[in-house]
Amino acid sequence: QVAAASGHTVVLVDQSDEILKKSTKGIEESLKRVTKKKFADKPEAGAEFIEKTLKNLTTSTDAVAVVHSTDLVIEAIVENQEVKNELFKRLDKFAPEHTIFASNTSSLQITQLANSTTRQDRFGGLHFFNPVPMMKLVEVIKTPMTSQKTFESLVDFSKAVGKSPVSCKDTPGFIVNRLLVPYMMEAVRLFERGDASKEDIDVAMKLGAGYPMGPFELLDYVGLDTSKYIIDGWHSLEPNNPLFAPSPLLNKLVEEKKLGKKTGEGFYKYK
Repeated sequence: QVAAASGHTVVLVDQSDEILKKSTKGIEESLKRVTKKKFADKPEAGAEFIEKTLKNLTTSTDAVAVVHSTDLVIEAIVENQEVKNELFKRLDKFAPEHTIFASNTSSLQITQLANSTTRQDRFGGLHFFNPVPMMKLVEVIKTPMTSQKTFESLVDFSKAVGKSPVSCKDTPGFIVNRLLVPYMMEAVRLFERGDASKEDIDVAMKLGAGYPMGPFELLDYVGLDTSKYIIDGWHSLEPNNPLFAPSPLLNKLVEEKKLGKKTGEGFYKYK
């Protein structure tokens, strides 16, 4: 959406036409919300902006068929190393030589993803934040093999879509999640020990630290399965790091399929 709205030609690829229809509808709804604010007193200009943006956007279920005419591939599929590697390996065979590959992963190593291709110098991380139309930040990740030219292209692209890029080496969680995930886990441990209720911890961080959401609200929003997946991955990389220690309570909730907002219950219940 943000790439199409800033004048880039975009092909959105997913597994089925049904998912793509739903995605396109979601983008249209989101654009309507954006235009309400952006063109509050100019409804015609707003309608034109939506039409122009949607013209820049096509969809496909065949990544291989469309990759031959792209300059940049941004992958944002399931957070699973093998599945991502498989996709990159396949696209690498069909993409033009100049095409840059980027992953939107929040927890996996970019270097390991890059190693599944023959274009390690044209591979980096572009980590956007949810919801992307609202959040201004993009983390641009440079691996030891990423060329300066590729890195600069990724920074330029981030600016071209109206974001503020920050750069980071290929370290677990990059900047934001490296600080945020241990903080959320520490909140869970505080609650597990019975030192404070989850409600009071959430209120304390909102009113005392000015955070828009408390750590338990945020965990439910992110998804407890996603949070567990991240911490498990980091724990296997650095088993002796106490910040990455798994949480019995988080594991139990995930086992019970209480994954947060998306399932109607996590640390809190949702209607």
